[in-house]
Amino acid sequence: MSKHYKVAVIGPIPRDHITTYRGEVIEKYGCITHPTIGLAQLLEGKGTVYPISHIRKQDTEAVKEIFAPYSAINMAGVSDEADSGDVIKLKFLDQNFRVEKQTAFMNAIMPADLAPFLDCDAFVFVPITDHEIALDSVKYLKEHSKGIIIFDGHGPTHTMTIGGDRHKKFWVERDQWLPYIDVLKMNLEESWCTWYKNEYKEDELTDLLDNIGQAHLRPMADYILDRGPKALIITTDSTGCKVFTKENGQLKEEFVKSIFMEHVVDTTGCGDSFAGGLAYGLMDGGDNFVLASMYANALGAQRTQGTTFEVFKPLSETEEMMKANYPEFK
Repeated sequence: MSKHYKVAVIGPIPRDHITTYRGEVIEKYGCITHPTIGLAQLLEGKGTVYPISHIRKQDTEAVKEIFAPYSAINMAGVSDEADSGDVIKLKFLDQNFRVEKQTAFMNAIMPADLAPFLDCDAFVFVPITDHEIALDSVKYLKEHSKGIIIFDGHGPTHTMTIGGDRHKKFWVERDQWLPYIDVLKMNLEESWCTWYKNEYKEDELTDLLDNIGQAHLRPMADYILDRGPKALIITTDSTGCKVFTKENGQLKEEFVKSIFMEHVVDTTGCGDSFAGGLAYGLMDGGDNFVLASMYANALGAQRTQGTTFEVFKPLSETEEMMKANYPEFK
């Protein structure tokens, strides 16, 4: 890396109250804080990370304090002008499944929020609710920036009710978004919400998605990769991720195993961190999505190791971790 890289990480900075599956209670700021700090560690002395978010005024000083230790982070894109930001309570039922309550929500990221950052090499969108990123914003980037657009499917597959309950939803407007996304990343539950039927029998509709399998992934990937994205990457819980691409019109599927961590403390933010790792592996304009997924798995694994941001390691330590787990990584 000879140039100075710039990466924008876009989404909420929620004030989280978390009860882990072990019964531990954690209060911290989440979502884009994870990939922002993970990337800041990897880019130390080599680049800048720009978190772009809307937050509550009462959270401004705390957010500044979180990012202050990292010289690679520039907070120019974080605004409290509208005094709107996410507040979420999470209760994990096991290592992967949780129930959620949302009591405050940020206003959407609009093109004007992104305009000062068009020269970024990568844009990582990690929304957690369907209203947080305006479609016009990704359209705007496609028209005015050359940076790669990485989009996490968590946001468009989740919504909230006026009672504060957060629920999964079908990403019915999926095809409107696909032309403006370069890399689409999601987990298995979100993939089920993305690959929906034209019509369901009533008894087919359920929000219990613990045994959905993976048979739907290939037809979904075949469809999605014909409509804009260069890669579809599906995380398969603790086992790793599947990378789908197309070469000469033929669907290609590759599996990248996870980096095993014996003691998992907290999985909150693993998917967000994963998206940040993808950006590091792809921000030079390349298309080695398997290599990018190795970086993504490394940041996701690091995230599980504690309740603070000290879990994220510098580039040298991260790559040593990757070498120990991926013989093909050089």
